[in-house]
Amino acid sequence: MESPLDTTPREPEPDYSEIARPGESRKDPEQLRVRLQEWLDSILESDAAPEVTAVEVPAANGMSNETVLFSATWSDAGQRSEHHLVARIAPSASAVPIFPTYDLDRQYQVMRAVAEHSSVPVPRVYWSETSTEPLGGEFFVMERLDGDVPPDVMPYTFGSWLSEAATEDQRRLQDTSVHVLTDLHAIPEPDRRFALLRPAGTDPHTPLTATDGLRAHIREQRNYYEWATGDGPRSPLIERGLDWVEANMPAPAGPAVLCWGDSRIGNIMYRDFAPAAVLDWEMAALGPRELDLGWMIYLHRFLDDLASLAGLPGLPDFMRPADVVAEYRDHTGHDAQDIEFYTLYAALRHAVVMFRVQTRTIAFGQAPAPADPDDMILHRASLEAMLDGTYWSGIGVQL
Repeated sequence: MESPLDTTPREPEPDYSEIARPGESRKDPEQLRVRLQEWLDSILESDAAPEVTAVEVPAANGMSNETVLFSATWSDAGQRSEHHLVARIAPSASAVPIFPTYDLDRQYQVMRAVAEHSSVPVPRVYWSETSTEPLGGEFFVMERLDGDVPPDVMPYTFGSWLSEAATEDQRRLQDTSVHVLTDLHAIPEPDRRFALLRPAGTDPHTPLTATDGLRAHIREQRNYYEWATGDGPRSPLIERGLDWVEANMPAPAGPAVLCWGDSRIGNIMYRDFAPAAVLDWEMAALGPRELDLGWMIYLHRFLDDLASLAGLPGLPDFMRPADVVAEYRDHTGHDAQDIEFYTLYAALRHAVVMFRVQTRTIAFGQAPAPADPDDMILHRASLEAMLDGTYWSGIGVQL
């Protein structure tokens, strides 16, 4: 088995930000400007006279929603002002999307409720449009903020503003990122305030437990995998992992909390090494706190393993499980349990996403299909080591 820290020289990895995004998903900025202006004209007051300017489709547009940056001016109560905005647009079915559904209105509602019930810094959301007619897909509009985001390509674990920062600044970023989770998980009555996230089939009049939330989450991951492989190859490794997770699922105590879902620092915009905006809520769910903690820890490990594969030092002292768990405990009194399970579950969930991403690149002729479908998982070696129980000892980390 290949070690997750194998430093054997390899061909450069492809640009996954590019191959994950088929060319047809890019939209013409001028056409977007006209359509956005027409849409604003239809929803604002009759004397608003909106004007859309500076439309940009970022080159690093993501693997799921399409992101469009734009500025617009309009009049409100006689005052004309400029607004810097972001539109998140659901992809079309022909783009071989990463997820089976893109409920943009749900993301809008979650972000609005998080802003109302917590101190978590989320961008202001303006509107949600459930019609596909204006832009070709459902979308919502939120404010555009300024700040620094740890990059995925190239990974922030080497040659980035974060990897080059002072140790105390890295620790500040780590701890304040954990505080996002402590604040989020402290929202009272989450299954009432975020009823739209309650798993199907559960009694809306009974408080949702963390165990019920985890059981539903794992069931949904199995369903997601079946959908993701419905038009392509299957993965024996992922199926082994799903079986392991179902057989080894813990029984977390207490009520479910609101989980961000995609709780990684690459989805946070920072100023002075502290969160200024928490982004990407499409994976929000109700479940145990450890879902977010495990994802935050593992998604850093994923990028740090890439640094190791490139023979670079990476950030081995950043986001260490013991430090994350201790910081969370100091702010909540909750001692996270079964972190090895939740980090493995995070690696497995990420494997399904990566498998779908590669299915997409193959479908668009941007990569050949490998002889072994498990090679479509970029972190195959790490997931195998986790399932074998050798991953953490292999990198010298104790859980």
